[in-house]
Parts: sequence; structure tokens; C-alpha cells
Amino acid sequence: MSETYEYLFKFLVIGSAGTGKSSLLNNFIGNKFKEDRCHTIGVEFGSKIVNIGGKSTKLQIWDTAGQERFRSVTRSYYRGAAGALLVYDITSRDSFNALANWLRDARTLASPNIVILLVGNKKDLEESREVTFTEASQFAQENELMFLETSAKTGENVEEAFLKCSKTILAKIETGELDPERIGSGIQYGTSTSKRLSVPKKPAKPPSECACRV
Repeated sequence: MSETYEYLFKFLVIGSAGTGKSSLLNNFIGNKFKEDRCHTIGVEFGSKIVNIGGKSTKLQIWDTAGQERFRSVTRSYYRGAAGALLVYDITSRDSFNALANWLRDARTLASPNIVILLVGNKKDLEESREVTFTEASQFAQENELMFLETSAKTGENVEEAFLKCSKTILAKIETGELDPERIGSGIQYGTSTSKRLSVPKKPAKPPSECACRV
């Protein structure tokens, strides 16, 4: 059975290696958490259909490798993204310090209008925290980002992160700030929308042969 949805949004999950990007994606797609420490090689992909403001929306999510040696590969996937989760690890000061570089790449290579939500992951490791909620919130405010802390392990705020970003994209479509028909917007009309727009008109009934007879 083919999937039906009204919109398709292209998403990125970006940030330094080891911040839990793949775990966030796996949790959102399949509600599962993997303890393994393997880093993503290049790019991983996942998709999920969600309900955003009463509209069925397919999120096409590209999970990019955080290691420097893969940057030239992953940057090619930035083009045409509508939204992104910019992820750091609350127990890693280095991952937080690298955010400015990741943000610059996203806004330069994807789109100046890309909707970005800052994600402080590994909230379950509070005792090892190196980045405070307040300073991350300040970074988000200064760079006009939304912000949430999440735990891919417990699932806390994982779905909310993707949905919050999606709701903002949808709101911008409805106000005309984002145009799904613009090339590179990262937004497409979905299958149900296409079908609705392409319903053929019923042919006009031919005049009755006896209508004019006296």
C-alpha cells in the first residue's frame, strides 16, 4: 500500500561525532535506543509520517556523520533542507563549542531560511553535565534558534524536537514565508495533495437529443 501525505519535509541532523544524532533518529523512527558506540559513516537515512496541525506530513531525515573526514561528503546533503536539528552533547564542552561552525554550514549550504532547532542531547547524564541549560538557551536566542534538551536513551523530548521544528516549517508555509514550489525549499507537496490537485473534471454532459424538438 502506498503512503499518503500532504507534505514532505527534508530534515538534517547535524553536529559533532558522538553527540547521539543516530540515536535520536533511531528513537524517533522506531522508538528504540542502541548502546553501541559506532559512528555514522557518511550519511544515514530515515523517514516517518507524522500529524502536524492536522496535516499528514512525511519527514525525510538525513543523519550526517560528525567526523571531520566526512564533512565534504555530508555537506552535499545540506542542499534543499527545510529543517535541521543541530545537536550537541550536554556532557561535552567541545561539542557545544563547535556549534557555530555547524550552524554556519547549515545556513550557507542549505538555505538562509532553514528552520533549525538546537538540541542538547544526553539529558539523562545530568551528573556529567558540562554545558548549562542557561548558556545553551542564550546561544539559541542569539542565533534565532529554537531549543530543547533531549535524551535519546529515555526518549524525553525526542519526538517533540522533530515536531516542534516541523510545526514551525508548516506555519511558515501557511504565512507564505516558505514556498513549497520554490526549488531548493526542502518542501514538496505530498501524494494526497497531488491527487487532490489533479482530480480530473467530469466532462460536461452532452445536450439531450430531444431537448430542442418540438
